[in-house]
Amino acid sequence: MTAPRAPTADLPNAEQLYQLLLRGIRPMLQANTQLVGITSGGAWLAQRLQLDLPLPNEPGVISSAMHRDDFSQRGLAAGANSAQTMLPFDVEGAHIIVLDDVIYTGRTIRAVLNELFDYGRPASVQLAVLVDRGGRELPIQADFCAAHMVLAAGQSLALARSESGAFSFALENLGVPA
Repeated sequence: MTAPRAPTADLPNAEQLYQLLLRGIRPMLQANTQLVGITSGGAWLAQRLQLDLPLPNEPGVISSAMHRDDFSQRGLAAGANSAQTMLPFDVEGAHIIVLDDVIYTGRTIRAVLNELFDYGRPASVQLAVLVDRGGRELPIQADFCAAHMVLAAGQSLALARSESGAFSFALENLGVPA
């Protein structure tokens, strides 16, 4: 069971990192670019980027649930992370930018890529994240990363969104011994 902890001064400023992400995404845009956010933090980023850029199509939302290598242990998670994949555009031949709040082991990204290719073959796929916390278990890296941060093995960084749409981070203690 996760127990959220209050934000501390050590946590990065999510709004400042969002502004870096926005600047970093601009050069990645090309004809037929589509934004796809991983539920839930990446989807929030994609929605806000859509407003700030703006792009002609609404962003997609993608879930890693059905392609996870730990599906037999986790099943379908309840809550915001169980949102279904919705891609309101043709994936075939599109330039896809996948967005996530935090990259850690790379397993979520692997699952998301499998899900994405179930919908067609994109021309290219790039990954942009707010925070890279290291600890990769797979050879996956972001094309753009706003910040790097080291956390203990028993900790997780979670993006939160207020009712006004402002982003913040919270540190979660996963109960894993360090």
